[in-house]
Amino acid sequence: MLHDPNRKALLNPAVRRRGIYLLPNLFTTAALFAGFYAIVQAMNGRFEHSAVAIFVAMVLDALDGRVARLTHTQSAFGAEYDSLSDMVSFGVAPALVMYEWALQGLGKLGWLGAFVYCVGAALRLARFNTNIDVVDKRYFQGLPSPAAAALIAGLVWIMHDHDVRGREVMWLAWIVTVFAGVSMVSNLRFYSGKDVNLRKSVPFAVLLALVLAIVLISSNPPTVLFLLFVGYSLSGYVLWVWERFKRHRLKAPPGAAP
Repeated sequence: MLHDPNRKALLNPAVRRRGIYLLPNLFTTAALFAGFYAIVQAMNGRFEHSAVAIFVAMVLDALDGRVARLTHTQSAFGAEYDSLSDMVSFGVAPALVMYEWALQGLGKLGWLGAFVYCVGAALRLARFNTNIDVVDKRYFQGLPSPAAAALIAGLVWIMHDHDVRGREVMWLAWIVTVFAGVSMVSNLRFYSGKDVNLRKSVPFAVLLALVLAIVLISSNPPTVLFLLFVGYSLSGYVLWVWERFKRHRLKAPPGAAP
């Protein structure tokens, strides 16, 4: 019998016992399902359901990593699975939803705009996975794919809430889609919030602000969420301008006009 190293590895009890952690991967699977559901609903013309599903995927994606860290169930499999789920929920799904909702009326330019977003999400995720140990944890390099997806979904949702059809704002939809795709692969810095320690005590004003934010979002989810992610997507550009302004002032000789 020929020697088979793979067979020997399978007979190793340590290898046979190796599995995957159930709890965090359940959240990842639920996020993947939400992204797939968004695509299906867009194909059926139910764009409001698609937009809500993408936001649900965002919440589930935020939970799976935190659940893994809290339960000490991080794994290489979970990280890879999460990345693939993100590509579907925040890359493919928003691109197809936007194309079905508004961009197909633009012909070739429409599907090219959707592809710019899709490839931007793929490149963003690939860069994130390779640079995860070398970047400043306080900032994301490029617009995060969930935030880009929220920008797309928020536009669809707010327009549906105001009875505006996609073909009536197809050029606005194209600009937002390309803007989100390009922002994901940019070198702009976006605040990550990872330096916030939830285990430490916070002032009462912070808790009050969180409660007011929840009340504000619940009062008009489409409008508030869309404006929130528009502001976040522009924050990287504002930070870039501000840093360049500060560097210019530092280089200016004393007494020079600003």
